[in-house]
Amino acid sequence: MSREIILYIAESLDGYIAETDGSIDFLGGGAELLEDETSYQELMAKIDTVVMGRTTYDQVVNELAPGQYPYEEQTSYIITSRTEDDSENLIFTNQEPVDLVKTLAKEQGKAIWIVGGGSIIAPLVEANLIDIYIITTIPVILGKGIPLFNEFNGPINLTVENVYVKNNMVYTTYSKQ
Repeated sequence: MSREIILYIAESLDGYIAETDGSIDFLGGGAELLEDETSYQELMAKIDTVVMGRTTYDQVVNELAPGQYPYEEQTSYIITSRTEDDSENLIFTNQEPVDLVKTLAKEQGKAIWIVGGGSIIAPLVEANLIDIYIITTIPVILGKGIPLFNEFNGPINLTVENVYVKNNMVYTTYSKQ
């Protein structure tokens, strides 16, 4: 049995996950609002593994949750070209995202959360490895930035599972057909 691969991410109305300089300031009070959002708690109960790029990791530890790594209870895989020392639940790797996720999907465990960023998400989308897309749309139009989806040889057909509005944000869940 293969583990479920989940992309849970926020984007601007025009499809950007970060501003051109990598800033995620447009999320505003997103971290505080997540505490009132049950889909985040549901996600955390389903997963035991997170996969993210180095830039996303740096944003988490330096901006979003300084002093308290929020995924201590999960095994985190940080895809990076920099050499780092691993700890019990924090693994730095230079493995390609598709190879890493295919390997992890074959292992025993709960679902795998793809946290970000764009260079991690793009090859996984193109390889059609993501089973569930949970996308929170923030009502702001950036005009430019780092897109959630890059150009690729598609299509990938999805089914809309759920849509709702909470805290002035639109939450949409899609599943792979």
